[in-house]
Amino acid sequence: MDLFHKKYKCEVDSEKFNTYLELIEHSRKVHHNTILKCNKCGKQFIHEKDRLHHVREEHGKEMDARAHKTEHKHKNKDKESTQGQVDSKMKKFGDNL
Repeated sequence: MDLFHKKYKCEVDSEKFNTYLELIEHSRKVHHNTILKCNKCGKQFIHEKDRLHHVREEHGKEMDARAHKTEHKHKNKDKESTQGQVDSKMKKFGDNL
C-alpha cells in the first residue's frame, strides 16, 4: 500500500496532489480557472459535470424526500383537518383555571 500516492492530477500540467482541495487551489491560482460551487453546501468543483453529479447524488435525496412528503398524509376518520381537531378540543378547554 502506497501511503504517499497522490491521487488528484491536474489535467493541464499533470501535477499531482494529495487532496481535491489542493487541486482546486492549484487550478484557481496557476491556471486561473473558474471554480464552481454547490449552491446548497458550498463544495467546490473544477468541472460543471462534477458539480451536477454532486447535486444529483448528495442533494437529490433531499429533493426526492420533499417531493414524496404529501403522499403519506394521515387520514382522519372524520375528514377534519388537524387544525380543526385542535380547535374542537380547545372549545372544551375553559379559561376557568
